Amino acid sequence: MPALTSSQSGLPNLRSEGDINLSPHRRRFEAEHLAASTRELLAEDARWFLHQSLSTPCLNALARAEGAWLEDVEGRRYLDFHGNNVHQVGFGHPKVLAAIKAQLDRLPFCPRRYTCEPAIALARRLAELAPGDLNRVLFAPGGTAAIGMALKLARIATGRFKTLSMWDAFHGASLDAISIGGEAVFRQGIGPLLPGCEHVPPPDHRHCPFRCGTACNLACADYVEYVLEKEGDVAAVIAETVRCTPYIPPPEYWQRIRAACDRHGALLILDEIPIGLGRTGRLFACEHYGIVPDMLVLGKGLGGGVFPLAAIVARAGLNVAAHTALGHYTHEKNPVACAAGLATLDVLAKERLVEHARDLGLETKARLEELGRRHPLVGEVRGLGLLLGVELLRRRGPTVERATDEAERVLYAALRRGLSFKVTMGNLLTLTPPLTITRDEMSQALAILDTALGEVEAGGLAP
Repeated sequence: MPALTSSQSGLPNLRSEGDINLSPHRRRFEAEHLAASTRELLAEDARWFLHQSLSTPCLNALARAEGAWLEDVEGRRYLDFHGNNVHQVGFGHPKVLAAIKAQLDRLPFCPRRYTCEPAIALARRLAELAPGDLNRVLFAPGGTAAIGMALKLARIATGRFKTLSMWDAFHGASLDAISIGGEAVFRQGIGPLLPGCEHVPPPDHRHCPFRCGTACNLACADYVEYVLEKEGDVAAVIAETVRCTPYIPPPEYWQRIRAACDRHGALLILDEIPIGLGRTGRLFACEHYGIVPDMLVLGKGLGGGVFPLAAIVARAGLNVAAHTALGHYTHEKNPVACAAGLATLDVLAKERLVEHARDLGLETKARLEELGRRHPLVGEVRGLGLLLGVELLRRRGPTVERATDEAERVLYAALRRGLSFKVTMGNLLTLTPPLTITRDEMSQALAILDTALGEVEAGGLAP
């Protein structure tokens, strides 16, 4: 596949969800860093899989994943601060693997006409842990499917079909999920999407159309109520509690939107698929804001970094769809996946990983801010628990613009030294390590990031 031209590689719609995988920087990394045997594997991957943006061609080929580390087929190890956000308890946690192996020997599959003890136990545990009166559960084989179930339930419960969601949001890649999502890389050129999917700006103060400036003034929250009032018949507001980029709204943001939903008869659905289960320093991110949604959507890490597993946890009053199938997926009550989920919740509690994420997150954010004071490329540091982001900005006199080329160069400079992370929105270094990461491993990662930033800055800013 040909490399993108310079004009193509700058398209924001390609950069919103991840780093560009067809750019000259990627080509250079492959040529200089990967052996012929690895490049042959990548060519075979490209030969047999349908190509799609962001993942074809692949970055590298892996042989092992354990704890906070990835190991490629050439034996190089990388601290993984990306992990597709499935690795809250790290990769291959022994307690998760033991639970999976034991369940495989007892009951490897449960046809959907039946139930099984692991599924009931996991549903009970989630209902007991979830905030407020969220105590009814449905499982799905992935987050996108769980989002679809939540949308269907909102339609049935309210008798309405419209939704209100955020630009730049990601809720999955299926047709219904991209309809409420806000990223052009998934939506562009697909054709008619679901009707009634209205969008509003996210709480991103630096790039806000309401010109907030250095801090959110909550105009975006007030605009949500304005749209709810004008539309009059919105079934649900659906959004990520904290955008995984991250955007971290001020405390009053969700309180205002919760109140607006109540006033206008709309449900509030919070998508915590990548950020729930402790990443933000609370088990559920909505706990930071003192509100309870009508539905909470979980996924990714729920399967312990091994099994695809997701869930919606809803208010008891939303148990109104007995006459239809919200999901009824083949693997909806997969006993092995549910055993992995139970083990994951056990590990989070017994190893106090939520508290560890809170404490280490505060320390790391302070260290990143100190690093930012030494690096002119760093425009802002964001963090909530171990959901961390470093925004790179290019200053041209009085103007500030996204440092997209520099962010990509920092990524590859870090990869060469053994640190993997994700670049989103073109210029945000998104750092999401496993919650099991040690302080020594965090120091190692920050030292690599410091060196990578210095290398790129020494090479000068892109024109």
